[in-house]
Amino acid sequence: MVTYYSDKSVQITSDAIRIGGRRYPLGELARVWHSKGARSWRAIAGRGAIGAALLGPLVAAALGIVVAVTVHASLSVTIAIVGVSCLVGLGVGPLADFLLEHMDRSYARGSRSLEIWATWRGQPVLLLQTGDALRFGQIYRALQRALESTAVR
Repeated sequence: MVTYYSDKSVQITSDAIRIGGRRYPLGELARVWHSKGARSWRAIAGRGAIGAALLGPLVAAALGIVVAVTVHASLSVTIAIVGVSCLVGLGVGPLADFLLEHMDRSYARGSRSLEIWATWRGQPVLLLQTGDALRFGQIYRALQRALESTAVR
């Protein structure tokens, strides 16, 4: 028996797929397909919040420089305002690495739920539903390989 994929809740072998305590022999699966579920507006809003957090310090720095130039203050006050504004703008550098990493993770997870369906004993059955796009791809590809090896026998 060959194991194509295994984690805490899914196991795909050359004989069967086990998901959530249910076992489906590969020979009994007539058709397997995938579909996308509803869009997660929470994930999209999270990406927007990350983008706003990246732009916030830059906008604050630009506003500070505009205020420094338009306010008729002494040269030392203007230089101080521009200096502080530049420091605020530079603060986005260390923050950017952290935020962009979270942005990458949000794209890896995806913004839609992904589903694997199969026809089992004449009925459509939802085998898996997940929001993790990377995990979904690994499971779906493993299931394809297992089904291909079953068809060759």
